[in-house]
Formats: sequence, structure tokens, C-alpha cells
Amino acid sequence: MALINCPVCHKRISSKASVCPHCQAQTNGDNASLARINELKKSGRLMNHSFIAMTLFITGVVIWFWGGEPAEGMRANIAGVCFAFGFVGYLITRLRIVLHKRKSL
Repeated sequence: MALINCPVCHKRISSKASVCPHCQAQTNGDNASLARINELKKSGRLMNHSFIAMTLFITGVVIWFWGGEPAEGMRANIAGVCFAFGFVGYLITRLRIVLHKRKSL
């Protein structure tokens, strides 16, 4: 009996187990396709995170310049927070996408 990684949750399980005790995935079937499906789901989630961060960034820019002049007061604070979180979130998500693609190759 050896320990292997579950193709779905990547936790250590027995090689004789027919079902992963952590995620209930069948381990006696086609593990390659289960692992590929899991990679595609993670890629999709990362792309959604990237889209949300970019939308937040653009929202901050639009709020800042709404009305043709730079924002002041509360509007400037809201725009700055949206801008900063969107920009940092987008950079982090893009880095995670690159690392995920490198791991997949």
C-alpha cells in the first residue's frame, strides 16, 4: 500500500482506496481526465477573478473622472479604493494565472 495524490483535491490517500475520503472522487477510474477537469475549473475561476479585478479598476477610474473633473471628498476616497484594489487584485490574479499555466505544462 502506497500513498498517492488524489487527482481532484491533491491530498494524500491510499493507493488501494476506491474513493477519496476528502472529496469523494472516484480514484479507480480515469484519473487523467479528472485532473484535467480540475485544472480547467481552476483556470476558469482565475479568469473570473481577473475579470472582477479589472472591472473594479475601471470602476475606480470612471468614478474618479465622472463629470469631467477629478474627484474630491468621499467620491475620491471611493474611487481610490476601487482603483487600488482593482489594480492590485488584477496583478495578483495575473501572477496566479502565469504560475498555474507553468504548473500545468
